[in-house]
Amino acid sequence: MEFLTLYGLLGALVIGIVLGLTGSGGSILTVPVLVYLLSVNPVTATAYSLFVVGTTSLFGTIKNVQKGMIEYRTAFVLAVPAFIAVYLTRKLIVPSIPDIIIYNNFVLTKELFLMLFFAFVMLMASVSMIITRKEVLVKEAGNLNYTLMIFEGFVIGVITGLVGAGGGFLIIPTLVIFANLSMKKAVATSLMIIAIKSLIGFLGDVGNVYIDWEFLLLFTALSIAGIVLGIYLSNFIEGKKLKKAFGWFVLSMAIYVIIKELIF
Repeated sequence: MEFLTLYGLLGALVIGIVLGLTGSGGSILTVPVLVYLLSVNPVTATAYSLFVVGTTSLFGTIKNVQKGMIEYRTAFVLAVPAFIAVYLTRKLIVPSIPDIIIYNNFVLTKELFLMLFFAFVMLMASVSMIITRKEVLVKEAGNLNYTLMIFEGFVIGVITGLVGAGGGFLIIPTLVIFANLSMKKAVATSLMIIAIKSLIGFLGDVGNVYIDWEFLLLFTALSIAGIVLGIYLSNFIEGKKLKKAFGWFVLSMAIYVIIKELIF
């Protein structure tokens, strides 16, 4: 157990490094690290993930604010429905999911449902990171589409609330295509939305989930140390190539989660 715990804490450092290098993606590792290396219950793991992701992203956001990279009006339009959705999902939807769902002869536990849904989100995230987006999308994008962005924000909030991941792989394309932002500004704005959205979602868990603050703060501190290191390393490593490689890793992780949960 001590061996796995050591690897789990190192995983927290890796989560921050990936987030610092690519601007997104690191949070998709948080739940698997907590569940498989640190033996945290999946429901609790999604709550912890929201705090870790939110706090770590907030640190990165401070640096982006100093650089003037955030589009606040656009962030507000996308973020408000996401904030509402993630809070309500953690406060009302997750606690209301039955502990056991029986359909014919198939038994689905709440933990299994969350892990399988998380694996599905990982699959979507991996595809988003593997496929190279064309910058021409930015040039062809129209004016700010409020209706689509509000709808996207709500969907992103629900997904974030269910799996505890930041949703950068959904937010960044939305900002590029529907808000006409450059990739750099989209990444910076996304990080701010992820930070606030995740922390608000975590507030929905207070009172519903037991929180081991000593463990959670240690894990988060290591993740923040990782993002500092990741931001420094980004000066020497090309983020696009790394992101694609990480996408393949996330894809393999998603397949592993599905096999482990359904077979082993």
